Amino acid sequence: MSAPSMPSPIGSRRPAVSAQARELAARLSELFVEDQAIAVRQADSQRRLSDANDRLRLGLAPDALIYDRAAPAGDSGPASQTTLLGALQATHWTIQGAFCAYQSACEERRQLAAEVGETIRQFLDALLATGWSEDQAQNANVHELASAIGDGETKR
Repeated sequence: MSAPSMPSPIGSRRPAVSAQARELAARLSELFVEDQAIAVRQADSQRRLSDANDRLRLGLAPDALIYDRAAPAGDSGPASQTTLLGALQATHWTIQGAFCAYQSACEERRQLAAEVGETIRQFLDALLATGWSEDQAQNANVHELASAIGDGETKR
């Protein structure tokens, strides 16, 4: 059920690449793009968490506790207490949301890493089966091999 090998590019010293290896390279390329998107979400969540934590830390400094523009620190009026409580609750929910988003992204990356590892194993096996050396297979450019599918070399 395996597809015939694709001819290697002219002037290249590497062996032919099977259609299966090209398809696995394309899948790896997609997985790397997906990982990059998750990493961006993870970094954004971490930034939001850090920013909220800084707001909390700075807002609790004795000279920064101004509950509203007219009430300095130490004013215990109901309006200032409500304002402070609202600010603390908003910061709490920002921290909670950022933490949950960060944890979710971490779990997605963990699961993706398992899929990447399995796909890499299959990709290396496919290259080794067509005569690539272990060194050539480990140094193969998956993006280059994946793009060859759409550049005139079609799947067979």
